[in-house]
Amino acid sequence: MASILVNSRSATINKCSLLIEHFCTPLLTRFKATSVKQTPAEYCLDLVRKYDYENYLCALLLPNTVRSAALAIRAFNIEVARVEEQASDTTIGKMRLKFWEDTVDKIYNDTPPRNPVALELHRIVRKHKLSKHYLKRLIVARSEKLTLSVFPSLESLEAYAENTASPVYYLLLEASDIKHVRVDHAASHLGKAHGITNLIRSILYNAQRRSIVIPQDIMMKHNLSTEEVLRGKSRKEIGDAVFDVSSRAKLHLEKARSLRNDVPKKASAIFLPAITIDFYLERLRRVDFDIYHPSLQHRSALLPIILFWKKLRSLPY
Repeated sequence: MASILVNSRSATINKCSLLIEHFCTPLLTRFKATSVKQTPAEYCLDLVRKYDYENYLCALLLPNTVRSAALAIRAFNIEVARVEEQASDTTIGKMRLKFWEDTVDKIYNDTPPRNPVALELHRIVRKHKLSKHYLKRLIVARSEKLTLSVFPSLESLEAYAENTASPVYYLLLEASDIKHVRVDHAASHLGKAHGITNLIRSILYNAQRRSIVIPQDIMMKHNLSTEEVLRGKSRKEIGDAVFDVSSRAKLHLEKARSLRNDVPKKASAIFLPAITIDFYLERLRRVDFDIYHPSLQHRSALLPIILFWKKLRSLPY
């Protein structure tokens, strides 16, 4: 019976995801010819679909004029973010990030390397006149993290979240030709909420790599040692620590939502990831912030439905 339920849930997720892909992916991408080589745009789409599925669904629900920009920007962010897990040591990680830093410079000099993400990002940068410093900011934040063994405080984690998530939203707003300080303010808070939530979701993965992302001040508050987190002991105390961190994410999410009247209608879809953040935080709350709970380890069948419904009805994030 359990296997039947799991298979049913997986089938529902696939059907809902395919529904979004059917209506929102360009026809040329859905039924591409049997060419052996992918285009840079197709490569970016597949990269985001594989490594950032929730944002992939949100990107598909964006207007046609912004969708390709979102996929290119998020593909670039994935490449930069994955350096830490791919590099065997800090020196190699720094070298790989230096490659992406040089790549950004070459993109803006109209000499991008023959890399599919670089080529697609170059096309998007030229089309939408995106700001170089936002792309550089994503690289700098990841580079600093390579030499940062722990987050000393919740504020330092919050700053990292801002620098690794908010620039993506600023770039998407630029691609939509939206420049307003109040909208940027909402994007900043959403980026912080998104980045913090991503870090919560990575706690178990990082623990397997003997890395701690729970801030040290929060661990001290709940009398947690590094080994307890790495070994999954003191689960109640870990849950209490996760509650404190997730509360900060929720605070920023609510602040972003309090500013939604300042967000023009044509930009509302850019803020759709607020739905995915809220959805995960609610799931986390329902299991009393137990990050080990099995229900948090798989995709939800409801999320694609909720995203599609919000987009279909033009409901606020």
